[in-house]
Amino acid sequence: MNPDQVRDAVDGNRRALARTLTNIENGTTTIQSVRKILDKNETNHTLESWRSLAITGAPGVGKSCLIDKLLKIWAQDGIKIALLAIDPSSPRTGGALLGDRVRITAIDDEKIKNNIYIRSIATRKSSGSVPLIVADMVEFLLMAKWDRVIIETVGSGQSEVRCAAIADRIVVVEGPARGDGVQAEKAGLLELADAVVVNKSDLSGAEKHAEELLESFQLGIGDAPPVMLTSALNETGIIEAASTLLKLTDSGRSVRARWRERLLAHNERKILESPQLDDIIISLAEGLISVSEAIKILGGD
Repeated sequence: MNPDQVRDAVDGNRRALARTLTNIENGTTTIQSVRKILDKNETNHTLESWRSLAITGAPGVGKSCLIDKLLKIWAQDGIKIALLAIDPSSPRTGGALLGDRVRITAIDDEKIKNNIYIRSIATRKSSGSVPLIVADMVEFLLMAKWDRVIIETVGSGQSEVRCAAIADRIVVVEGPARGDGVQAEKAGLLELADAVVVNKSDLSGAEKHAEELLESFQLGIGDAPPVMLTSALNETGIIEAASTLLKLTDSGRSVRARWRERLLAHNERKILESPQLDDIIISLAEGLISVSEAIKILGGD
């Protein structure tokens, strides 16, 4: 690890920032070593105002287009904001498209591009849709003087709950005609939502879906999170959503579930980062050891 490179990244050198993030992602630089260089303590997750925001939802609801509009508004207000866009890796080849930035046009605006940083990340071997290393990348971006970090997750269902392990706030993006709100609650992710955005409000069924979601939230514990209607295509409701999301508070509906996910993520990380992992998997496949024995060797219990 190059200490000067880390300091240059904090001072605004984007090439140094990209290289340091790559080193963190690849595991050649640890966030602990970065903290020592910069004389920083571990980030505290109990914040009144969020620094990291996970934006998630099913494929096709318009997450990237919505994020693009939000980035433009926040950057125009002078907020330095970084986007980490998660792309799924192929289970066969390990490759990923990393194409999220194609839909992000805010970075092309000369007036605001210095306030925006975008990086795509592959899920690789993470069992959930969000690699656990993203937590370290978020922390470094905040150390590097970026005001807020947005995490755009894959949108692949139940595994999206893992984003609770790394984000201060969670926004779920829904689309019209996706079933009734009570059924949607069973997906698990909506139980953790601090806000819900029903995008594509220019299509029929959007208002009805928003009303059903509000009704289902009122049956839960804690304050109902805000449910907003937007159309990224027509740019309606975007300014209001940007203002609401910037001041988003913890809904209080899922504190225990949130910390449960962070605890599980920590345990999973110990397993995934073990240098013995590949050998253990081979031993399991050959029937030489049991799963319980593998967990003990990997230090996951």
